[in-house]
Amino acid sequence: MGNQNLTPSITHKYPTYRDAILKTGHTWLAGRRKDENAEGLWRIHDKLYDLTNFVDIHPGGEDWLKLTKGCDITEAFESHHISVKPEKLLQYYFVRNASKPRNSKLTFAEDGFYKTLKRRVAAKMPAVNKNRRRDERKSKFIQDSLLLLTLVMAGLVGRFPNSWALIILAGIVMTGTIITAHNFFHKRDNWRMKIFNLCLMSFREWRISHVLSHHQFPNSLSDLEVSFMEPFLMHSVYPKKNFVQRYGSWAYEWLIYSVIYSNEAIKRTIMSIVFRKNYWHLDEILIPLVVPTTIYLFGGPNLTILASFKLWFWILTAASAFFGLITINAAHHPLGAFHEGDPVRDDMDFGVFQLDSVVERDGLKKSLLLVLTHFGDHGMHHLFPTLDHAILPHFNDIFVKTCEEFGLEPQRSDWFELFKEQHLQLARTKPKKCPIGSNIDTNKNVMK
Repeated sequence: MGNQNLTPSITHKYPTYRDAILKTGHTWLAGRRKDENAEGLWRIHDKLYDLTNFVDIHPGGEDWLKLTKGCDITEAFESHHISVKPEKLLQYYFVRNASKPRNSKLTFAEDGFYKTLKRRVAAKMPAVNKNRRRDERKSKFIQDSLLLLTLVMAGLVGRFPNSWALIILAGIVMTGTIITAHNFFHKRDNWRMKIFNLCLMSFREWRISHVLSHHQFPNSLSDLEVSFMEPFLMHSVYPKKNFVQRYGSWAYEWLIYSVIYSNEAIKRTIMSIVFRKNYWHLDEILIPLVVPTTIYLFGGPNLTILASFKLWFWILTAASAFFGLITINAAHHPLGAFHEGDPVRDDMDFGVFQLDSVVERDGLKKSLLLVLTHFGDHGMHHLFPTLDHAILPHFNDIFVKTCEEFGLEPQRSDWFELFKEQHLQLARTKPKKCPIGSNIDTNKNVMK
């Protein structure tokens, strides 16, 4: 079951390949190339650029540009570059004006919310940069410590293979390690982003599905992280959800959570067979093997290689379940957030849309560890994804001031409410009565 009867909210065209059986980052990009009127080049706003000669010297890494050739990268360009230097550099690669309008309805008016906030963040950046390395070292220390603890737990599981408590605890620690790695694959290429591969997922694939898709178009038809789960978890406001999808999902969602990691590995294997192209990179093979190798090396003399891999499987399953529990209930799926099928504001400002799709979780700001492992500062992170979570608090005063000036009131909730309303959202079949910001209280009474 797809969402073909939904009218796209933030694009003019229903995304090509959105309802393909095999949904991957690469099929999503192929659909974008068909829909985005980039004419085989790189489109930013209404201009086309040939960045071929810039790919190898792109400060963020070559993959970003290699992946997006033939696409409209306006949203990614704006949210990943805070200073004006990249805009000035574009003039050297300008080819011509685009012949057709953008498919995306999201706007970046100079006097709009996002560009205003972005200028203020850029103005404060020099002061923040004075202690930036010190602040970012805190995130790196947490990531490295969690990685070390993951290996320690793997060794303990090998030493005490009959302890399910240790297996579950190892899964929890691995989940924290993986989610924290998310802080690093938004940035320019670095070795810590590869820690994400530890669980059989691929940071390369997630740079598409999470960074280029979800971050730019959250909860819309163009959000791969929503379409990946369909038709089993239907968070969009699809009027023909059946009873099992609406309420049965409350039970079988746990099974889906537990196979997220293994499913990604299976998917890349199927892609390699179907498209006759290897979608496995060497680091995606070697890095995950670190865990079962550690289990085997620190296990007792009677622990076999096969038994080590079985223990690894159970750690991955536990870690995947916790990963799904945290990510699906993190910020995007309570009733107060925008979901495809809901009405949108007349103001389609990029930043406003991001905030409409997020309900911030309370209780995380007091700890950088909690922020990194539970997707804290979610709204600010969506607005400026390349900024390390450790420095986002420096811009909180600017963020609050700008929201007040534009009459925006970012939504907040506690974890229990986020968890409860995520399930009510799965059951919801009727759209909100009005766009977010008009009447939030009325909008939350929309389940029936």
